[in-house]
Amino acid sequence: MFMDQGAVAAVVQIRWPEGEWSKAYGVRDLESMTPAQPTGRVGIASVTKTMTAVAVLKLVDDRLIGLDDPVNDVIPGFTSALKPPAPITVRQLLSHTSGMPEVNDALPRDVDFRPVLSRTLTMERGLQLAGTLPWGSANVGSFAYSNTNYLALGLLIQTLRHKPFVQVMREQVFDPLGLKNTSLDRIDPHEAGLLHGYVTLRGERVDTTDNTFAVGNPAGGAVSTVEDLNFFMAGLFQGRALSAASLREMKTSPGFAPYGLGVWEHADGCSIESRHEGRGSFWDYQTVAVSSDDGRYQAAMTVTTPPMPTEFEDPSSQNKRDLMNGQIESTLNETLDRLCEPAS
Repeated sequence: MFMDQGAVAAVVQIRWPEGEWSKAYGVRDLESMTPAQPTGRVGIASVTKTMTAVAVLKLVDDRLIGLDDPVNDVIPGFTSALKPPAPITVRQLLSHTSGMPEVNDALPRDVDFRPVLSRTLTMERGLQLAGTLPWGSANVGSFAYSNTNYLALGLLIQTLRHKPFVQVMREQVFDPLGLKNTSLDRIDPHEAGLLHGYVTLRGERVDTTDNTFAVGNPAGGAVSTVEDLNFFMAGLFQGRALSAASLREMKTSPGFAPYGLGVWEHADGCSIESRHEGRGSFWDYQTVAVSSDDGRYQAAMTVTTPPMPTEFEDPSSQNKRDLMNGQIESTLNETLDRLCEPAS
């Protein structure tokens, strides 16, 4: 289905109690036309948020902060950069119910996107940019997806751990859960194991694999593989990452959207409990990772999006990307519905 739509590559891995299956379709890049491999690394966009949420909930487990504690005076620059209209809690940041403005809305919307991608969006700069947009008190408490929430959470982690955010993620999330091919560092675009992404600019194809813009970004900066995504989701939902209390909170939506604390919720054909998902969408990659509530079943897929313009050049292109992300989600959940057995 995805290759018929012009995708460059699609990689998938499914895990269930009796085994696992992985497959790659398409090519690693459009220059060499080397076949894609299931081990290919890609930028996973907002699936990063689920990983960041784990590091935040570890702060709660370690009693460094409470879920319902305000962060206004804890996160450096939070009040001065963003001018919050009320006390904002850790839970509100995790669940996108702070009403905080979206940093992406403050970035230039030029058809030529290359200057924006060539500069790293640091957590501090992200808060400053978002602070140029209005944050009304009426928005606090309602669900509104905003990457700025997770930039603020990255600063919270860094502040309370007294270590760089990237180091904390490596020590507390990636290494303990066995994510050997996951990082928040700058990648070498010539690295052999990367799947290359593309966007078109005025009809010309541009390789957008370089991740300079997203390096170290708690909202969308991780680079990973479908296998590592499944390892992560299995470790998390089998209870190996967080206390039972924190995991329960993570899976609980405040009630405004099918979203808990860093995870989306989806119906499970074999259980009264929901499945849990990380979803990521870049111009060049669409990624979804799904786990059953008990961590027995996982499915992850990344599709390298067909080369097409950004929404700044062609407003309809974002709808095509969103549709593809939804198709990935449906495909993975339908597959798990066929594989799963009702929990005993």
